[in-house]
Amino acid sequence: MRIESGMNISSYQDALAATLETSKWEHIPVVIFEQPKIAAARVAREIADLIKQREADGLKAVLGLATGSTPIFVYQELVRIHREEGLSFRNVVTFNLDEYYPISPEHARSYHRFMREHLFDHIDIPATQIHIPDGALAREDVVAGCARYEKAIAEAGGIDLQILGIGRTGHIGFNEPGSSWRSTTRLIHLDRLTRLDAIKDFQSEELVPRTAVTMGVKTILQARRVVLLAFGEHKAEIVARAVEGSVSADVPATYLQQHENGLMVLDRAAAGGLTRIRTPWLVGPLEESGMAWNDLMLRRAVNWLAQQTGKAVLKLTDEDYNSHSLQELLSQHGSAYEINLRMFREVQNTITGWPGGKPPGAGNAPVSQPRPLRSSSASAYPKRILIFSPHPGDEVLSMGGTLLRLAEHKHEVHIAYQVSGSGVVKDEVLQRYLDFQQRVSGTHADGNAGHAAFLKAAICRAEARAAARVCGVDPDALHFLDLPFYEQIGGKYRQVSGEDIAITVRLLAQIQPHQIYAAGDLADPHGTHRICLEILTAALQQSRKEPWFAACEAWLYRGAWAPWPIHEVDMAVPLSPAETACKQRAIFQHESSRHQGPLFGGAHGEPDKLPEDGARATSRLFDALGMPDYEAIETFHRWELA
Repeated sequence: MRIESGMNISSYQDALAATLETSKWEHIPVVIFEQPKIAAARVAREIADLIKQREADGLKAVLGLATGSTPIFVYQELVRIHREEGLSFRNVVTFNLDEYYPISPEHARSYHRFMREHLFDHIDIPATQIHIPDGALAREDVVAGCARYEKAIAEAGGIDLQILGIGRTGHIGFNEPGSSWRSTTRLIHLDRLTRLDAIKDFQSEELVPRTAVTMGVKTILQARRVVLLAFGEHKAEIVARAVEGSVSADVPATYLQQHENGLMVLDRAAAGGLTRIRTPWLVGPLEESGMAWNDLMLRRAVNWLAQQTGKAVLKLTDEDYNSHSLQELLSQHGSAYEINLRMFREVQNTITGWPGGKPPGAGNAPVSQPRPLRSSSASAYPKRILIFSPHPGDEVLSMGGTLLRLAEHKHEVHIAYQVSGSGVVKDEVLQRYLDFQQRVSGTHADGNAGHAAFLKAAICRAEARAAARVCGVDPDALHFLDLPFYEQIGGKYRQVSGEDIAITVRLLAQIQPHQIYAAGDLADPHGTHRICLEILTAALQQSRKEPWFAACEAWLYRGAWAPWPIHEVDMAVPLSPAETACKQRAIFQHESSRHQGPLFGGAHGEPDKLPEDGARATSRLFDALGMPDYEAIETFHRWELA
């Protein structure tokens, strides 16, 4: 079941029994919230209630704290409760899960600094009651330091409530796969996948520490209460393994199944891999779980059945539906034939070679627009198209073929790069450009960080212009917004400000678009893509009364490594081999992003994947359903601006 936004932290415990009644697949209590901030607020309220209760009992509240992007919303809410409701932390003792090693407490990416910036500097907790593993110890002192950490936890009376996140390897703390349930605080070598995920913080893989000091699994399980939070689509697969799989050292988070007072708190995206969300018909009748056989659920079920049976949609039989727990569909629609025909037509109708619409009189069709378009501006031709790209390069990676089509069809195409992209340019790439500059001009570069960021942004701009030329887009129609939130101050990213939104509002007013394309890849709830979409959403809210708004149609694209699932596709643009090759040439103009960030290595830097693999894989999915066999397909989800 889904926990609604108004449900308080105590009542979500009451919901667990009903949840587990319809979800026998799950081996640990799970609650699901619609949004990360709502989930985090409920957990923060539980922490606040614990602090108050322990204070009333004359005792200290001992908290185990986590770092990383996941608990940031919890800390923000705790700070708010402290400031607005007067919650005091003077009776609180904290123990952090882990710290990189070796690293100075003052390092911009140390967890000491993270905790100060996000929590400790904003509350009244005494410094003597804060404990974080020491990442600056001499190597020969680490074992003794870990023993002291265990002793301090014991002397504090043990941890009352431990907050956890989960890594893509299934680690809790930095207990990587293979960690024993008997492990205590120790030095551990980090899995390469964990290090790849940290590139966004350290700028390059070479700078990410290879080791860390972490609480052990046994230490974590000794806490009287354990709450694991997971937000974002990129956590869905590992969350499903942790919740539904058997207990195994291969996925250390599965050890939490053995805790008597453990809970997983998820947003809807992170819960997407659970059986009750992914394939709820396997759990029981949909109405018992508060769901219904709407159009989206119907498409999901039929696409899933086609993949399970290896059949095209039109070849599915009554027996296929019966043997895969989809009898409800047959009873509602009468026969497999009726369901299959409906679904085939719906999927077929998403495919169009005219993403911006046809010119009047084009082709033999009686209407001038392809099926997916439906706004009141559908007949406008040519259209003003505004494509929002979080980093320079995201647009050609995810919708480069569509971009080619829009330009080829003579639409007025604008591209807005929302952040400078300087953070994905490695220092050695910058140095190569500087060496070239020095050779040709005899000048020397200023070595300060601000100047380096400026030069890196200039590199990204030059590459974006080159990619635009490959796609047939006028470089003068590129807009480099350089949203302020992205620029680093004191080692951390700024919060979204009114200026971020105002910059976007001004661009919307300038272009007055008929169509908007924006990145809808929300895998990381604190990542650049999500923040950029939040800013655009706020800007569109402020633009609702503008004359152009009512006629504007919006589409969300996603990264090549996590395209839209077929049942969520509202527009599919097929690409020819020549268009796919041209798209790849455009992508490779972004040479500075190679093996870094979202380009040339997936959302998490896997360098063995090619940029066009996602669109080709999507084409194979359409082919398997019985659709035409294209070289590649780019997919879009309709964004309902209303």
